Amino acid sequence: MARDTSDTTPLTTRVELIDWFAAGEKPRADFAIGTEHEKIPFYVETREPVPYAGERGIRSLLEGVGRETGWEPILDAGHVIGLAGQAGGAISIEPGGQFELSGAPVADVHATATELDEHLAATKRVADGLGIGFLDLAMSPKWSRAETPAMPKSRYKIMAGYMPKVGSLGLDMMLRTATVQVNVDFASEPDMVRKLRASLALQPVATALFANSPFTDGRPNGFLSRRSEIWRDTDPDRTGMLGFAFDEGFGYEGYVDWLLDMPMYFVKRGDTYHDVSGASFRDLMAGKLAQMPGEYATVSDWANHASTAFPEVRLKRFLEMRGADVGDAGMIAAQAAFWVGLLYDEASLDAALDLVSGWSATEREAIRATVPRSGLATPVPRRSLGAVAAEALAIARAGLKARARRDASGRDETIYLQPLEAIVAAGRSHAEDRLADFEGPWKRSVDPSFTHCRFA
Repeated sequence: MARDTSDTTPLTTRVELIDWFAAGEKPRADFAIGTEHEKIPFYVETREPVPYAGERGIRSLLEGVGRETGWEPILDAGHVIGLAGQAGGAISIEPGGQFELSGAPVADVHATATELDEHLAATKRVADGLGIGFLDLAMSPKWSRAETPAMPKSRYKIMAGYMPKVGSLGLDMMLRTATVQVNVDFASEPDMVRKLRASLALQPVATALFANSPFTDGRPNGFLSRRSEIWRDTDPDRTGMLGFAFDEGFGYEGYVDWLLDMPMYFVKRGDTYHDVSGASFRDLMAGKLAQMPGEYATVSDWANHASTAFPEVRLKRFLEMRGADVGDAGMIAAQAAFWVGLLYDEASLDAALDLVSGWSATEREAIRATVPRSGLATPVPRRSLGAVAAEALAIARAGLKARARRDASGRDETIYLQPLEAIVAAGRSHAEDRLADFEGPWKRSVDPSFTHCRFA
């Protein structure tokens, strides 16, 4: 997230909190796709992480990309911490320097792929001059947490102070992981609920298909998606599979109640972030926040609070898919195609819900707990997750065909599913391929990953 919301309209009732989510509803004809991805920078010559400051640091990279693209700088206490594009896209930096593109809302996966290619090309033109490359792995394979530089972003300082109080791996999540996320729209509350339930249940399928973080501290870490496992010990108050979303009668109200029970990180007033970590949003609404007595909640506060929830699928004024490791450009586009195919065609959404309808809450949690280590071999009721992935891909392909969105060459969006179909056919994720490389041609060293697992 490159920029916090700025809206000082006061919020005084719970209904207003619910209405904030409902305002995200769109006519189906206006549904768009937003794709976000993070990539870990490193110095090509030394394979060392890139600090914020210095002639070849992250700030210089941001400023260079700004000149290249014409995007405007986003500042935090005088530090350039992102760039804002004219069409709604943005670039931001994550706590450990991960360079993130938050794509603009676009009409189809073809536009997502074009946007991604243009971003990677512009970034490469600047990064090459600074001697910087970017890993397409979802966790830095070599550097320790202590060796990873922290970025000067105010909200991250507050999060870094709070994370160790609620979990043991939150700092690893912040500093050493990288993900790809896809944002999809909903037409109504029932439509949101259907999409949320289908995508929550199938999020472990995405985790298995996109697993790409098998190394930590210079050696295999025992997982295919260590990034996914890290989230299981980050902060139980704001993560997880949202079992309550499957309760009868669930809707915006149920999600609002969950957010109200979730402790806050900060309140932003002007350009200042006030650390209120652990405090209640209910107290802020009542003007009884101990750290800021007499201060009342605004729309900005609610939007910013909602952005600090990290479940496997996050509801804002759209739905954000959060279960996948980042990969190369083809895998980033594949993530968008996978979820658009499943969720934007009614017949495919029905089929996706049918695919997971027999799973209990206990079974969904067990799948989520097992998939970071076992990937496509994870057991699910009566079969493997690999078999479910094959069916989900077939459903997504049918949904994309039904959309019939074609590029200039007449190809529909199903072309972007090909990397995932290859993974299912082989029964092996990219993480498993990288582990085989480690044991074979890489001669039990992660150093070759800086050459072989790099954005072109």
